[in-house]
Amino acid sequence: MTPRDATPSAVASATTRPTEALPALASTTDVTVAGQGRPAPPSWLAVLGARLLAFATAAGWALVGLAVFVALWYFAARGSTTVPGPAEGARTLGDLLSRPFFNETNDKGIGLHLYISLRRVFIGFGLAALVGIALGLIMGAVRPIWSALNPLVQVLRPVSPLAWFPIWLYILQEAAQAAVVVIFITALWPTLINTAAGAGAIPRDQRNVARVFRFGTGAYLWHVLIPNALPHIITGLRLSMGIGWMVIVAVEMLQGNSGIGYFIWNSYNALELDKVVAAIVLIGIIGLVLDTLLLRLSRWVTPEEVHG
Repeated sequence: MTPRDATPSAVASATTRPTEALPALASTTDVTVAGQGRPAPPSWLAVLGARLLAFATAAGWALVGLAVFVALWYFAARGSTTVPGPAEGARTLGDLLSRPFFNETNDKGIGLHLYISLRRVFIGFGLAALVGIALGLIMGAVRPIWSALNPLVQVLRPVSPLAWFPIWLYILQEAAQAAVVVIFITALWPTLINTAAGAGAIPRDQRNVARVFRFGTGAYLWHVLIPNALPHIITGLRLSMGIGWMVIVAVEMLQGNSGIGYFIWNSYNALELDKVVAAIVLIGIIGLVLDTLLLRLSRWVTPEEVHG
């Protein structure tokens, strides 16, 4: 039918059909928009209840594991006259903690030994964090430096911490300073390697954006390099702290007159294995606290990228 053959009624009907379809279209749009609405956020009471339930569940399973460990320890030590059982170890631990900071001529409280060991670990760990993060960022960002230093790192990294101690003891002529240097060396590698890996894994899109906007060295460092490498840095720091806390015990056993390693070795020589057991328990608890603090830091700094 040509436009000339079209009747007024046909034209009117053709004109009104889209108008009649508008209410249906509008209603469909309203339903779609309404369906996209988000549910109301849960109340603070519900969130608190969920967190308390998760904490209670985790604590319950931890108590189950602890109970199983203590039971195995009890049955293993029950037939022995030399290995202390859980009750004897707990009794000795209570005695040591009753006077933790006494300081006599030839004896110190276990609190002082722990303080001395922690001070050495924190000094070595702090130096390792400063050097490891700075050098790791440079290695990850500059490919030639990575190619030059990575073989040296891979050669020195597997060397036992105890192999370094005699060399630095001979150089420094001081056991405490040599222990700090050994902690620094052994805690350096995890932070250095993880930081370099994070700095070298920056997405190409972010590098292109920084190039387009002509970021300077400082802007690229603070807005691109460090934010992307931060999860790897925190992971390296956690590993470094754990290694440093383990190594200090062995180093203080070799040479020294203070520290928790010296306390364990001295108690072993005196055949006071109950004190050795009590010291092992304290070492484990302190190690757990240190790792938990760094884990909390990682979740606060990078809540979505780092999980422990």
